[in-house]
Amino acid sequence: VDFAAVCGVRKRPRGLLVTLFVNWLVKPFSMALFAWLFFRFVFSPWIAATDADQYIAGSIILAAAPCTAMVFVWSYLTDGDPAYTLVQVSVDDLLMLFLFAPIVRFPVRGASNLEVPFHVLMYSVAIFIVIPLVAGVLLRHWFVGQHGKIRFESEVLPRFAPISVTALLATLVLIFAFQADNITEKFLHVALIAVPILIQVYFNSSLTYGLMRLFKVEYAVAAAGALIGAS
Repeated sequence: VDFAAVCGVRKRPRGLLVTLFVNWLVKPFSMALFAWLFFRFVFSPWIAATDADQYIAGSIILAAAPCTAMVFVWSYLTDGDPAYTLVQVSVDDLLMLFLFAPIVRFPVRGASNLEVPFHVLMYSVAIFIVIPLVAGVLLRHWFVGQHGKIRFESEVLPRFAPISVTALLATLVLIFAFQADNITEKFLHVALIAVPILIQVYFNSSLTYGLMRLFKVEYAVAAAGALIGAS
């Protein structure tokens, strides 16, 4: 990610501002509402109260972390503006450093009976965001210094693309492998958990795209932004 691209957002700020508004000020709390409503009331005959607390907390944590791994794929599929998508990813990465832990902690405490220790959230931010982010910035700076920006983007980056895709797929395989027993033993719970998550995805993507249309943001930014806002 080229963080210098963030400076260019001043020319077209509306799309980014709408996406950030939904990502950070709407989505975590809408997910908390949907999860609380479904797991506490609608699905209470099938889900115990202790499980409901865990599912509510997990749903909020999931919703509060904007996805960056698939954003460029969504931008490509919707004929989005790749340069603007780069800016959105860059800003989201920066904001996650400061907003993820506090935003997750308070909805989880309010919607469930669980207390997520603040230091656990900070460790998660450090391990999964700060370390990879700093490593990426340092590696990019070193490669650009050694080979120049043009060669870096045309030769070096393409070599890392298969590694990134492979790592993403391997992560998904490992997650499902380690959770195989839970998935098979609690298949009904898995299906029920998907309901509020799908509702919040459609709700937030529709809200984002509607606000984009309201503020007359061009399609190349609005379409990708709607998917980013719901991720």
